[in-house]
Amino acid sequence: MTTQPSSGLQLRSLVTAAGQLRLSLEDTPVQAPTGNQVLVRVEASPINPSDLGLLLGMADVSNARNVGTADQPVIAADVPEQVVPALKARWDESMPVGNEGSGTVIAAGDSEAAQALVGRTVAVLGGAMYGEYRTLSVNQCLPMHDGVTARESASCFVNPLTALGMVETMRSEGYKALIHTAAASNLGQMLQKICLADGVDLVNIVRKPEQAELLRSVGATRVCDSSQPTFMEDLINAIAEVGAYLAFDATGGGELANNILVAMEAAANRTATEYSRYGSDQHKQVYIYGGLERRVTTLTRSYGMQWGVGGWLLTPFLKKIGNERAGELRKRVADEVKTTFASQYAEEISLRQALEIDVLQTYALQATGKKYLINPSL
Repeated sequence: MTTQPSSGLQLRSLVTAAGQLRLSLEDTPVQAPTGNQVLVRVEASPINPSDLGLLLGMADVSNARNVGTADQPVIAADVPEQVVPALKARWDESMPVGNEGSGTVIAAGDSEAAQALVGRTVAVLGGAMYGEYRTLSVNQCLPMHDGVTARESASCFVNPLTALGMVETMRSEGYKALIHTAAASNLGQMLQKICLADGVDLVNIVRKPEQAELLRSVGATRVCDSSQPTFMEDLINAIAEVGAYLAFDATGGGELANNILVAMEAAANRTATEYSRYGSDQHKQVYIYGGLERRVTTLTRSYGMQWGVGGWLLTPFLKKIGNERAGELRKRVADEVKTTFASQYAEEISLRQALEIDVLQTYALQATGKKYLINPSL
């Protein structure tokens, strides 16, 4: 029988009112599970772009330095002066990090549902996952099938449910095809596999030829490379071919969302029978769901009047579709975790390695093919 630990290491992020980020490892108490709760020994937790916002506090990690000791590492970095006021709600508050992960249930409350998970590998969406242990509700756990490891199930929520949510949103809003940017990411590869399985036309946008080849290797047939001189022509042709007037943009800043709308309007006008000073009748929608590009989002408004740009976030989407449908999506993830929803990681690191400056500066880049996995049990 596993002895329940009284405390465990946890990665914490703090931004001071003076504008300094401080990352540290803290020994924190472990809450004993009661009732419908379980205690998970965390064995894998991915570093997603959605985690980096909280972890790094928008600090400039190029000036990161170690201000702690070998036994108690503390990394400090300066937050740009113009950003500090926007972080006021978290000034001087040490915060745990890590949206999701996976591990083994080592203790449980007395409910039947909790006891049934003891010894099982479960994927978890619960926050504070960059730590050795996590106590949470059974409802926050997704039990894995026999033979599925913590590494294989570490990314069962954010990327898979986001990709599935894009297709669900497409259907609910009356569109028939999708456009996706930064499409060679783990999430992008999942979305491509979903669309192939579900018969959905997908237009992928990437920034490098090698990313285009990666997507083609998983079955993509429409890949537009923004580094090529024919990018806009290629994008217009792809949109016109499949009628893709809904896009999900992971970059956020810069001109890409604008260029997608321009291409959508050009594609829609190919079938126009008469001129309208208000543009085409086709509604064109871009949802920004990420912030890989930190520049200001530029819109030229050169695509008529039937268009929209908005934000899209996983948690409100799941609330909107309700528990029953969300449960169906979660089941699909569990059933296909080794195929459709398989994730690849460049490195598996310990909590202490996550605070090594060269390692931190690498995973902070959010580069395609450089996804890191934290294993707190190392």
